[in-house]
Amino acid sequence: MKKTLTLSLSIIILMLFGVQCTFLEERFDTIFHDPYVLDLPGIKTRGTLRAAVDNNSTSYYIYRGRRMGYEFELLRDLGKTLGVQIKFVVVNDIESAFQHLEAGKVDLIAMNLEHSAVRSDRIAFTQALGSMSTVVVGLKSMEKPVFWEGIGNDTIYVRKGTVYKSQLKHIKDSLSLNFTVLESPEHEETLIDQVADQDIKWTVADKNIAQANATYYQGLDIHLKVAEEGSVAWATRKNSPKLQEEVNAWLTDKKKRFIPTLYSKYFLNSRNSYYRSISQFSSLAGNRISVFDDIIRDGAGELGWDWRLLAALVYKESGFDTTATSYAGAAGLLQLMPVTLERFGVTNPNDPTQSLSGGVRYLQYLDKFWRERVPDSKERIRFILASYNVGQGHVEDAWRLTMKYGKNTRSWKDVSFFLNLKSDPEYYRDPIVKSGYAKGHVAVNYVRDVLSLFESYKTLVEP
Repeated sequence: MKKTLTLSLSIIILMLFGVQCTFLEERFDTIFHDPYVLDLPGIKTRGTLRAAVDNNSTSYYIYRGRRMGYEFELLRDLGKTLGVQIKFVVVNDIESAFQHLEAGKVDLIAMNLEHSAVRSDRIAFTQALGSMSTVVVGLKSMEKPVFWEGIGNDTIYVRKGTVYKSQLKHIKDSLSLNFTVLESPEHEETLIDQVADQDIKWTVADKNIAQANATYYQGLDIHLKVAEEGSVAWATRKNSPKLQEEVNAWLTDKKKRFIPTLYSKYFLNSRNSYYRSISQFSSLAGNRISVFDDIIRDGAGELGWDWRLLAALVYKESGFDTTATSYAGAAGLLQLMPVTLERFGVTNPNDPTQSLSGGVRYLQYLDKFWRERVPDSKERIRFILASYNVGQGHVEDAWRLTMKYGKNTRSWKDVSFFLNLKSDPEYYRDPIVKSGYAKGHVAVNYVRDVLSLFESYKTLVEP
């Protein structure tokens, strides 16, 4: 009887354990295989909202070292409203944006998406940001404007994943026309470039984009409409209703003044459109960040850094202005303080070569200082940048506090936590703190900003 009871209990325990294991496996599978299923609370905890964007002259690009674009500025404002950082994910085409959203690689598609039943099955649209119409883009004829019949048997190239193909099919069928429609992976602006270069005859684009390009390609004919104005919106996953709700609330507020002002800046200002699209210092037309790229490359070589990281630091410090001087007396491209200028042999801080050379020597010193404590080079960069901004003494204080409280001194995440606390008397009055009070959060934000700009440079500017 006892043996039977023991056996029965064992079977029950094994069954329960097995069920629990299955439950836990399913739970772990959800946690580790579907970490992207985050609505707004999870996104805020993560601290980053990932947005799919286009790289073109109206959406997101680099101009003279500065990130610009209609969607860039909108998203930056949205990030401030939500209290999160924005990670910009450049996608090649609209279908890729949908796939990124569905796979959890992004949380939001920040592109002008027209409503369609097929799209509504896949994503949740936000409120409309505005409206757009689509137009045929070709070269102006000396005789008369282009009409549908004049396209004849030609081929019209359209961006893959857009609604343009179905719009053209409707026109072709209803008017019994003979043109051919071919999808291309290229962006609308690239296809417009090809029209201007006479590589192709026709393409279709959002009227706003076509108008912006027509300011510097004056031979374009963009008057033939494909579709009348329809509303356009951004998109979230269907399982992110709280994010959708907050984005909608933000849009309601920003439609009054902010969005119309940005629209005018990027779509109606022909001068801006022209210069940002032809400048060698634009990621759209050239591959230079500043006039100082060559000496920045040399300095980065001495450091063993990606030159675009050093360029991001220079932009953050001075905006590439050799005459920049801070209220505290920091001067030159890398904003070195007088004592640092003297220490590293810089006699003329306004000389870009001297300033950069002195700054590089200072960065090399900081690298040597942190090398043993933080062996991982990628992690050490954060310690170097923070030290450059607030001083190595304050970062070292945070490092000591990290050690005292049993956290990982090689982790910037842990050390930055205590650097943030250096404005709190409980921490800056600790006997192990040697440099006293500091606005540590400023240095933490500085590191984040430089690395964020570096990521943009890496995405948009070739090595």
